[in-house]
Amino acid sequence: MGGVSVPREFGYVILTVLGSWGTLMYLAVNVSKARKKYNVQPPIMYSDTEHVYNCIQRAHQNALECYPSFLVLLLLAGMKYPRGASAAGVVWCMGRIHYAHGYYTGDPDKRRKGAYIHLVELALIGMCLGHAGSLLGWGRRGWGWGWRWH
Repeated sequence: MGGVSVPREFGYVILTVLGSWGTLMYLAVNVSKARKKYNVQPPIMYSDTEHVYNCIQRAHQNALECYPSFLVLLLLAGMKYPRGASAAGVVWCMGRIHYAHGYYTGDPDKRRKGAYIHLVELALIGMCLGHAGSLLGWGRRGWGWGWRWH
């Protein structure tokens, strides 16, 4: 039985994972700075009085909520399409920063300038479907259930 093999270019995906971790750390540092500025002490997550702090905290929290599914999609897509997945991951990181900076204004509607992160997620889902189809032989013998479309 053979092991899992990945293309050499999977190194780009690994670098993108590290970059995405850096993106989350950047957002975490911004929350830490906002805690000091708005005097919101741990373990309090959200303030009853500081709306802008809440927006800064929420931008980070939203990124954390989405991160596990992003990583799974990135890694699975990257096994077959390492360059495309890595490029999508870089755009996801940029989108998270744009999303956060829009949110930091205190106007939650301005977070939409980073909404293209959802298109990136769709692209990664498409790559995952392509990878699954390749493994299942969909392009060679119909849809992988042993019969062909005629």
